[in-house]
Amino acid sequence: MTRLLLIGDGRMGRAIRDLAGERSIDVVGMLGEHDNARGEGIAKWAGRADVAIEFTQPHAAVGNLNACVDAGIPVVCGTTGWYEQRGAVEARVRESGGALLVAPNFSLGVALFLDLAERAGIVFASHPQYEGAIVETHHSAKLDAPSGTAAALRDVTKKGLGREVPVSSVRVGSVPGTHALLFDGPFEQIVLSHEARDRRVFADGALRAAVWLANLRGVFTMRDLLQEGRER
Repeated sequence: MTRLLLIGDGRMGRAIRDLAGERSIDVVGMLGEHDNARGEGIAKWAGRADVAIEFTQPHAAVGNLNACVDAGIPVVCGTTGWYEQRGAVEARVRESGGALLVAPNFSLGVALFLDLAERAGIVFASHPQYEGAIVETHHSAKLDAPSGTAAALRDVTKKGLGREVPVSSVRVGSVPGTHALLFDGPFEQIVLSHEARDRRVFADGALRAAVWLANLRGVFTMRDLLQEGRER
């Protein structure tokens, strides 16, 4: 049974905890802000947790990830908004022989969507009359805009398309997450979209990632997990 440490007791942390009970995954600890203001609550779990999942806030993520590295705990991170420091964190993981999986979105469907977006960019690259754009919608409490998923979608589409793709962000209500990639022509529009209907889709992906990562070393993304599934 995989021993899981949850870092973050918000909506995602609670969703992961609830689903873990159905997956023979033992949640050995759950750290909230008061238990772990700057990552100081993580060290005591060294040797007691096989892997951690981190869903907190941008200002706390780097401290939490570094604390996991120092404790020798492989960590899956779903927090976004801290990626300007990602290079330094990943270098620390590699130097220490640790394990880190970072993803702006743990939906397996989104991982497939990113592949489709890159291929769509390639297809539309030779048809400049179609302008690409992304519209993403999330709940009112989401802090970062554009979302990490929208930024990833923009980057992979731009890679295939060879030109900039603007992103529009909407924050309203309690929407778990909707992302639409559109190509607008003079008389028609093509839209590829992904809509999360339940937060459990993210909890499911995060748990899959955690079990996969527990015995690995290195830096990974959900696309690595997806690629391994294809090879099997």
